[in-house]
Amino acid sequence: MVRRIRVEMVIRQIREGVNKMIPKKGMIKVSDAFERIVHWCLAISCIVLMISGLGMMFHSFNFLAIPVGGLRNLKLVHNFTGLIFIPSLLFAILVWWKEAGVLDLPDDFEWIKCAGGYLWHVENPPETGKYNVGQKAFFLAVAGFGIIMIISGLIMWFPLSFSAGMVRFMCFLHALGFFVIFPFFFVHLYLGTIGVPGSAPAIFTGYVTRSWCNKQCPKWLREMEETGKLEVYGEEKAVSEH
Repeated sequence: MVRRIRVEMVIRQIREGVNKMIPKKGMIKVSDAFERIVHWCLAISCIVLMISGLGMMFHSFNFLAIPVGGLRNLKLVHNFTGLIFIPSLLFAILVWWKEAGVLDLPDDFEWIKCAGGYLWHVENPPETGKYNVGQKAFFLAVAGFGIIMIISGLIMWFPLSFSAGMVRFMCFLHALGFFVIFPFFFVHLYLGTIGVPGSAPAIFTGYVTRSWCNKQCPKWLREMEETGKLEVYGEEKAVSEH
């Protein structure tokens, strides 16, 4: 009886979660289908690469190779997943560089000084554009170290084509990239889900509530409204008079 009640509670929570994901009239579009596809290709390939890399890097994590039949197969999974990661990262840089790859000074510096109100209470945190400094830092870390890991990974894939010293240095850079991206990834995952409620729909359906936008990216929301580029679910796109 108790187990049945728990199952029903889980099912109800799942339904409520799915219902929250469904776009409703008045919600704001913050990402299009292409952006979401790029995001998920990058995220999934990154997860597979981190798990498989962890399994090969540390002896205590070798058990991660068991599901794929051993370390040799795990290395193949790692290498060929990297071939998905490469175009995903390049597309991500092309799509988000303008909004997430460049700091908006001095506004972003003011956000840094108070950590955007994430670490301690701030009465009126500085307004941000579509992405705050924390999100920009994550993007730049993934973009920069992602490129380093691509280059080092390709050289490590064909070690006999390069000097031993070069390969050893690439192994160091590859490991460094892992230790930088790994914690950033989980902070991003936390803030994109339970850390900042209402964020998840942005990468599932592309729509978020107006109240979420007012809190997370008020400057971007205002600019989109002023230029007539704001897309609201259930409403026709406004025509700019500017």
